[in-house]
Amino acid sequence: MAFGMVMSAAVQGLHVEMIHVEADVSNGLPMFHMVGYLSSEVKEASERVRTAIRNTGIQIPARKVVVNLAPATMRKKGSSFDLPIALAVLAALDLIPGQALEGTAVVGELGLDGRVQKVSGVLPVAAAVKEAGIRRLILPVENMAEGALTEGIEVLGAETLEQICGYLNGKEQLFFSRKEGKPEEKERFPIDFQEIRGQEMVRRAAEVAVAGGHNLLMVGPPGSGKSMIARRIPTILPPLSRGESMEITKIYSVLGLVDQEHPLKTERPFREVHHTVSRAALIGGGMIPVPGEISLAHGGVLFLDELAEFPKPVLESLRQPLEEKRIRLSRRHGNYEFPADFMLVAAMNPCACGNYPDPERCRCLPHQIQQYLGKVSQPFLDRMDLCVEVSRVSYDSLCMKSESFQIPENSETIRERICRAREIQSSRYQGETGIGSGNGFHLTNASMGIRQLEHFCRLGKEEERLMQQAYATLHLTARTYHKVLKVARTIADLEESEVVREPHLMEAIGYRGLDKKYWSR
Repeated sequence: MAFGMVMSAAVQGLHVEMIHVEADVSNGLPMFHMVGYLSSEVKEASERVRTAIRNTGIQIPARKVVVNLAPATMRKKGSSFDLPIALAVLAALDLIPGQALEGTAVVGELGLDGRVQKVSGVLPVAAAVKEAGIRRLILPVENMAEGALTEGIEVLGAETLEQICGYLNGKEQLFFSRKEGKPEEKERFPIDFQEIRGQEMVRRAAEVAVAGGHNLLMVGPPGSGKSMIARRIPTILPPLSRGESMEITKIYSVLGLVDQEHPLKTERPFREVHHTVSRAALIGGGMIPVPGEISLAHGGVLFLDELAEFPKPVLESLRQPLEEKRIRLSRRHGNYEFPADFMLVAAMNPCACGNYPDPERCRCLPHQIQQYLGKVSQPFLDRMDLCVEVSRVSYDSLCMKSESFQIPENSETIRERICRAREIQSSRYQGETGIGSGNGFHLTNASMGIRQLEHFCRLGKEEERLMQQAYATLHLTARTYHKVLKVARTIADLEESEVVREPHLMEAIGYRGLDKKYWSR
């Protein structure tokens, strides 16, 4: 009777569990049996492993082989267990020394010819290996640049099972040593805010929204520039810190969306979602859930164009993530939590034809307009910090020969102001409880709690009077009242003002008038 064990890892949602792959070889009826609550692709590993070992030139004797993946209470899925299963069997047959695998974790898929093939989710696995105190990680060579992003462990890559066996048996030059991923050059955006003509108020609203991490809704006729503005928001987003880049890259790694040559995400994500998206694709799902578009937008922007065309249940599913900055899913196999700290940018027409309230162009009946706007509920609107109307662009704004034509500010200039405002917020909320996620995603005005609002958004007598009038006139709710204060705080930060003054508050209140104009009819 012989026994071999290899450490591996399984990704459940974004959580990584360390897995003990155990193999026992004994006398009995020849068989290759696998246990441990396995999915179909893991059960199929027995055929891949046996064929890969044979094509490597190693003959498995006709004996009883039992492989166990522990803990047995957790569902195992994916093809990343092929390589650890093969090494556990070879260790049980004394074809490789078991002590050589001590302190080593192994992840990889095997081809029938014995080649080690790449897998997804390597970065969170490498981070979990480091946290578990394991000093070495063996990966497919194609995943090495991604695994090497995790510092503090030795990352080794291999092309074939034969190379790994040679390495574990002490042979030289049969295994690829660790190599660092090439640093990714800073991306130069092919688009710029300078290309937007006119729309000064919308440009200002976009700047305020990005500066404070606020949600933005744009309402206007087709062709007025709503999508154009939204797609240029990434050009004014502040750069990512190292911790933010790693957290975002882990999400993309789980879904296999990482560029293996330049694995580290250095730009904030911008996800544009079509209105035909399903609820599961948006928030994540599956028997063993995987992240959806909301989590892919973590740390960046989620753009919903043609907002009123989205199914109402899909829009309503956004309400909890917008408040809690995370997604919680419950399944029979367990509970899963995905990060969802994103800035929501939405655009929509004011009616089905898009021309309301122009009486000469709009042909929609009042009940049709109300029905169209009613697709977006008031609770959803309350979660939009800024609502701005996008009007048609005048000819003088477009024509460069016009006397009133002016070249707008470029993205770099706007981004510098936003970065200064974000630095003020980060310094203000450093050490505050109930705000922040550890990597700085939540250190913005949009994520202030009640306690921070009372402390950092105190109003003077004139500001209190103005706020009281707006509360009564616009029929604000408690949620929208707090939204106004947060936006006003951001406007003050852009001007580097210590206190919220009347002009800041007036501008913030102005961003709440649009939803009352259209939805209170």
